[in-house]
Amino acid sequence: MVARKRILFILPYPKGVAPSQRFRLEHYLDAMKSNRMEYTYASFLDKSTWDILYRPGYHFKKIGGVLKGFFRRFLLLFTLFRYHFVFIHREASPIGPPIFEWLITQVWRKKVIYDFDDAIWMSDTSTSNKFVACLKWPRKVSRICRWAQTVTCGNAYLANYASQFQKNTIIIPTVVNTKTKHKRLQNQAVKKIGVGWTGSHSTMPYLNSILPSLKKLQAKIPFVVYIISNRKPEFELPYLHFIEWSKNTEIEDLLSFHIGLMPLEDTEWAKGKCGFKAIQYMALGMPALVSPVGVNPEIVEEGICGFHCTNAEDWEHKLEKLLNDESLRIQLGKTARQRIEAKYSVQATVQLFLSLFE
Repeated sequence: MVARKRILFILPYPKGVAPSQRFRLEHYLDAMKSNRMEYTYASFLDKSTWDILYRPGYHFKKIGGVLKGFFRRFLLLFTLFRYHFVFIHREASPIGPPIFEWLITQVWRKKVIYDFDDAIWMSDTSTSNKFVACLKWPRKVSRICRWAQTVTCGNAYLANYASQFQKNTIIIPTVVNTKTKHKRLQNQAVKKIGVGWTGSHSTMPYLNSILPSLKKLQAKIPFVVYIISNRKPEFELPYLHFIEWSKNTEIEDLLSFHIGLMPLEDTEWAKGKCGFKAIQYMALGMPALVSPVGVNPEIVEEGICGFHCTNAEDWEHKLEKLLNDESLRIQLGKTARQRIEAKYSVQATVQLFLSLFE
């Protein structure tokens, strides 16, 4: 009988709460068990610290949570002998130099898979946590890439950066489970159309560039704009409905949309985004309107799964086209779903993920 492999997941956040962890690795865990792999989940932050992480204030509680995280990481070092592989998502600690990564790879000599899905070598700190910006130490990413056995990234832009330091760099997109989670398809044959966006408050400013187009169209066509986020938007629209994000209702809430939006600014940070908003929309059978930045044009094929919008005129014209053409929404939604099943689903990528531990 083949011996069991033991894997240690070193992650920033508790299990089941952070989208990057849920959609990059957590939905592969059952497949790991089925393939005689045992895993231990070691988060830096505990649940109580996660719950206040993006809220303004709570400075002393946040500091206390970070100190507890460092203590747990210190204790974790004495358990490394149990594991065949160590999988590090983003970093072992959110602040400071890569001390733990150095100890794991250079002292304990463990086989490390290093994974990231944002351009985390650049400085980008939440406005709620500016006081830790100077402690982030983003330059540690290149060092961890060098020390790792394998680096996995969510798109080619990130992989191009990582491959400067680690030849064994693999692209594994952020994906959805089309069999268990994103399995329902939107009914486009309706009179009341929803146009929507989902994301954290930190990415909501990307919507500012398309607000004039949305207002102009709402004056002609009575559609609702849905915003799913952890914080209410500060802007107003004639027909705007805010839905507070909840893991328990996220699919039902997304199905309020018939058309999904993903505007981005053309910046180096935005090029590192993995297009996950578009992937979620498309998986549920709806066309996506996206800025052609980074990986977005690769995910959303122009005129096949949705449309690319480079300026205000594009956003207005292409959104109006979809609002007025039910058959086009149905056609694009169907091909969008097929593309997700083929390239951006758990089923399409599970063997690649499992091969990391061979």
